[in-house]
Order: sequence, then structure tokens, then C-alpha cells
Amino acid sequence: MLKIHILMLLPFYQDTLIEAGCDEVGRGCLAGPVVAAAVILPPGYSNPALNDSKKLSARKRSELSKVIMAEASDYGIGIVDNIEIDHINISRASIKAMHLALSNLKMSFDFILVDGNRFYPYKKKKHVTIIKGDGKYMSIAAASIIAKVYRDDLMCSLGKQHPEYLWHKNVGYPTKDHRTAIKQFGITGFHRKSFRLLPDQLDLF
Repeated sequence: MLKIHILMLLPFYQDTLIEAGCDEVGRGCLAGPVVAAAVILPPGYSNPALNDSKKLSARKRSELSKVIMAEASDYGIGIVDNIEIDHINISRASIKAMHLALSNLKMSFDFILVDGNRFYPYKKKKHVTIIKGDGKYMSIAAASIIAKVYRDDLMCSLGKQHPEYLWHKNVGYPTKDHRTAIKQFGITGFHRKSFRLLPDQLDLF
């Protein structure tokens, strides 16, 4: 059963334009892609269980992701892999993933709510960046949940090819076990070479 939050997130930033909430996950990972989602919620939408994906358990995120995808007016997902992250840097890759997610929306929209403080204009659409927006607005929280669940599932799938890195548990983040595996086994084709994987990183290549 989903725990209901006492303080509900705000439904919209403004009520005159169709809004798309946008967020990404995976910026701080050592392996795998950065994944973003964009979500358009219907007018009058309310779901008191919505919250920042990081504050929800994996089970609750999975349940909510299915609910959001069924109830949203539209949603899109964007992915930028580790090779491109190394090429253009993680900041640009994160914004590109959000742009891709927005491009995958079928429904037209006029305004973009972005979690964080950096964003490049998308097709001359109006946008606003909101620090910790996934804990303030429903559409951003919804996007964070969809992106998190999608990326976690993807990393668990990739982890079957490389079980020694325990991606089914750490989903690519720099945990002690992940770094120990890198030190012992080296890196895979999914690791981000531009990141500081270990203090003695030069010995990995």
C-alpha cells in the first residue's frame, strides 16, 4: 500500500499553458546511460502519493510508474549512453536526454518545468528551472519516477551481462562494491571513462 504524503505537491506552475514536467536520473553514476522523462498531466490531476523518486522505495516507484503512465496525458523517455556522455560531458548529456524525452511526446505543449538549475531552450518553448522541483511539482516528480524506474530496470538488465559489478543493487552508482569490482575486473563497455572511477584510474585503461 502506498504511503500518502501529508503535503501534496503542486499540480501546476501556471494554469494557462499546457505544461511538460522534465527530470533526469543517472548523472552521478559510473556506468550506464543518463535517462530523462517528460510528463504531461491532465487538467485537475491529483495523486497524493507523488514525490521525489529518491524519497520512495523501489517498490513504490515501480507501482507509481505504472499509474503515471496509465493516467498521464502523455509521457516521453530520452536516453544518452555512456559513450556520448564521455564525448559531450554529463551536463550536456543530461539536457540532451531531456530534449529527447520532450521530442518523444506526442501531445503538443507550451511550457516546460525542469528539475535543477540548468537547461538549454527547446524549440523556443517557454521553460523554467526549479531546484529540487521533483519535490515541489507533480509533473516533475512523475517524470523523475518514470525515468528512475526505466533506468534501474535497464541497469538490472545490463547487469546480467556483468554480474560482478552488482548493477542489480547499485544501478551503476559509485558504491564501495562497485568500485571494488572495477579495481578487480577493470571496466566494461558501459562504464564512463571520463568519470573518476578509481583514485588510480589511469591503470584501468
